Amino acid sequence: MSALPTRRDEAWRYSDIAAVERVWPVAAEVIHVAAGDSDARMVVQDAGPGSATIRQFDVTLEAGAALAFHIINSGGAYGRVALDVTLHAGAQFDLGGIIIAGGEQVLEIVTTVRHAGPGAVSRQVVRCVAGGSASATYLGKVAVAREGQQTDAAQSFKALLLDRGATANAKPELEIFADDVKCAHGATVGELDKAALFYLESRGVPPGQARGLLMRAFLSDALESIADDNVRDAAEARVTALLEAVL
Repeated sequence: MSALPTRRDEAWRYSDIAAVERVWPVAAEVIHVAAGDSDARMVVQDAGPGSATIRQFDVTLEAGAALAFHIINSGGAYGRVALDVTLHAGAQFDLGGIIIAGGEQVLEIVTTVRHAGPGAVSRQVVRCVAGGSASATYLGKVAVAREGQQTDAAQSFKALLLDRGATANAKPELEIFADDVKCAHGATVGELDKAALFYLESRGVPPGQARGLLMRAFLSDALESIADDNVRDAAEARVTALLEAVL
């Protein structure tokens, strides 16, 4: 049995360790995409109130493989979705993650993307809305091996805080051992644009509806890479329902 993590572990520093202990240990779910193949996955973490849920995915993309992975993390007192992804030559990994947290929830998305071969591409877009006294966290590491020349990797995290008691934690991280790479990361935390709210309200949009419209537009970045229109429409409908609960 693996040891229970502690806050001294960087990947668990913002976690609710008491909640983690209730579901530990966690078995990893394995995803393997064969060379030249493509796959798409959608994970909706919406466990009931008071619950603790951890989902860990170990992902391998062989040469030339592609995976589009999307997460909506919204449920339970504690919810964590973690991915450990290995990319071989020419593989492509796209992540779109959404966290919608309210009340006293502690919700996390944690990723490690390993560029093990040359010419691989990874894109990570994570968007978050947090209200009440909730805590939302994105920890994202991109590790480029010496063999990972011509890596193209990007991470983007943005969070909206709806209340003063809400917090958003972000740590985009790069570990690079190759010298011919293109890697970028960024993180921003802010509030709803008051000018945009005023604009909508001045044109007759009720305040709650105006806030919802702005938040849906903000979160939509994380769903853009969904190729299937039906899946994207269903994800957007789910996000809309979750936002109504937060509002």
